[in-house]
Amino acid sequence: MFPVSSAIMRIRLYMPAAEKTMPQADPEYSPTAVKRFLSYINRHKYIYLMLLPGAAYYIIFHYLPMYGLTLAFKDFNLRKGIFFSEWAGLTHFRYIFGLDKFAQVFRNTVLISLYRLIWGFPFPIIVALLINEVQRLRFKKFVQTSIYLPFFISWVILGGMMYRFLSIDQGLINQVRALFQLKPIGYLSDEKYFRSTLVVSMIWRQYGWGTIIYLAALTTVDQNIYEAAIIDGCSRFQRIWHITLPAIRSTIVIVLILRIGSIMQAGFEQIFVLYHPGVYRSADIIDTYVYRIGIQDGRFSIATAVGMFKSVINFILLVSVNGIARKWNQQGVY
Repeated sequence: MFPVSSAIMRIRLYMPAAEKTMPQADPEYSPTAVKRFLSYINRHKYIYLMLLPGAAYYIIFHYLPMYGLTLAFKDFNLRKGIFFSEWAGLTHFRYIFGLDKFAQVFRNTVLISLYRLIWGFPFPIIVALLINEVQRLRFKKFVQTSIYLPFFISWVILGGMMYRFLSIDQGLINQVRALFQLKPIGYLSDEKYFRSTLVVSMIWRQYGWGTIIYLAALTTVDQNIYEAAIIDGCSRFQRIWHITLPAIRSTIVIVLILRIGSIMQAGFEQIFVLYHPGVYRSADIIDTYVYRIGIQDGRFSIATAVGMFKSVINFILLVSVNGIARKWNQQGVY
């Protein structure tokens, strides 16, 4: 064996430099790796077939329309179309940032979103914790069904219901107040109360859906941990604080990141159904403003510029908050 190995060493020693440095085949793109990839796809083909409708939805309705963002930089002409309209650069952005109205709708959007985040984000967590502590299964199911129902009702129907309850003339609440000789309150007509009415009604409609997420996370908690805590003498509050909340902490962080990343989404459908010119000063948000100037006035380029500004703000917030969560050793969105 020794002479053979010596001969091999001598062959390598006198091998030309070009042959010594001959590039090796990249294993990532080797035929074997390609076969393994195709075999993996074939083995899970039904899962990928289930994925196709969702992927097609995002490609058709989210990625392909992104070319329309060029309208923000063009002087759009309906006859010329998007492709042949003349470029306007940053003219539309300078125009909207100089409008007093834009500062107002931006402020309303941020305030309404912050109110929804501050008051609405912890509410589903608290409700999920309370439901998780209920021992009677029938009562738990009844509560869950009751709080889920409003989420599946459209804002058009809910808007009519709110008008019946909250209107200043025929609303049920103001009629009850009149029985006690109290002045009626314009929940839907007074700027002082309209923003609070928006926030409370939004929380009421959506908190049931939020509890589904947290209750699903709570099902992964090992019940033996609760039993061990009870044996050690932990109270109910201590079990919630030291076991339940840490168990769903990653879910809470992810939901919080997504909520902050959509801070510029203040609820177009709800506000569009409920608001009117009398409450524009406190309820007009970026989405409703874009609708009026983009659809009703036909100023598509300005509307696109406003919408693009909103999307950029959401993107920056999402990336920033996700980075902060990762630095704190929390699981982020990506």
